[in-house]
Amino acid sequence: MFERLEHIESKYEELNNALASPELVSDSQRYQKTAKAHSELQPIVEKYREFKDLTRGIEESKALAEDETDPEMLAYAKDEMQKLEQRVAQVEEELKFLLLPKDPNDEKNVILEIRAGTGGDEATLFAAEIFRMYTRYAETQRWKVEVLSTSESSVGGLKEVIAIIEGQRVFSRLKYESGVHRVQRVPETETQGRVHTSAVTVAVLPEAEDVDIKIEAKDIRIDTFCSSGPGGQSVNTTYSAVRITHLPSNTVVSCQDEKSQIKNREKGMRVLRARLYEMEQQKQADALAKERKAMVGSGDRSEKIRTYNFPQNRVTDHRVGFTAHQLPEFMDGRIQPMIDVLITHFQSEKLKQESAVGA
Repeated sequence: MFERLEHIESKYEELNNALASPELVSDSQRYQKTAKAHSELQPIVEKYREFKDLTRGIEESKALAEDETDPEMLAYAKDEMQKLEQRVAQVEEELKFLLLPKDPNDEKNVILEIRAGTGGDEATLFAAEIFRMYTRYAETQRWKVEVLSTSESSVGGLKEVIAIIEGQRVFSRLKYESGVHRVQRVPETETQGRVHTSAVTVAVLPEAEDVDIKIEAKDIRIDTFCSSGPGGQSVNTTYSAVRITHLPSNTVVSCQDEKSQIKNREKGMRVLRARLYEMEQQKQADALAKERKAMVGSGDRSEKIRTYNFPQNRVTDHRVGFTAHQLPEFMDGRIQPMIDVLITHFQSEKLKQESAVGA
């Protein structure tokens, strides 16, 4: 590990010197690429330098403890050495996490798909609340949310909503949200005060670029139709809505939120690329799972991942056993503590898998 860290530090210094070169500054494309590589290595190098400072401090404290005859100074040196040893062990673990292979999708925007599951109207209302939760969270992160497609229920909920979320490292934060989200509460229509259980499914897909997924014109069929739902007369009377079918995989995407057929087609293609990219990634993850005899991918989406219990004012993630007791705040988008716990948990699992493979 330390040989690798020395190499990374050396590479970082090379990039540092390159960024100061007038020749590089004049080439904006090369400069951006170099600056990106530099910023990716920076946290690792800073942590490694902290590690080296701590180990030097330990050596100095050891030398002081060996030469010191004053009892008070001796006690101080030993106490300082103990603190430094605890911190160096912690930094070493942090370095292991930083050296884990990066998920190439972490920097990508995401296609967020939320669908009402079991529970009828109540499930559609909860789907709308879950979408609002992610929208509010996106606002705190200064991300942009653009709705691609919606299907409303008769009670004002959402049968389905598809949106793109754009911003810095969106997928890295939201990738563990995919799965079944279950709600337990008394619906407004319930006269007996009984608690009902409903569910929605959430899918978080990394947005695929043209370089990730190549879609041939011969492999898609595009149908146009009149939009339904809100949007005014022009939306409902012109063939602006688009349905795209990817023939080899039989994947169908519809988009009707825009008045322009061209814009609907562009949005539909973004969703299609993301879905095909996800399918390809899942194939690779399944192949890797068979090889390692352990699931490495994103897991089975049919599995319940989280329960929102309104009578008990709690939300629990069943994968990590984490419970928060501020449900109204959580539904208002304050979900960062949960996301932090999930990231730490899955990074630890990845570290265990890497260690097992390397053993």
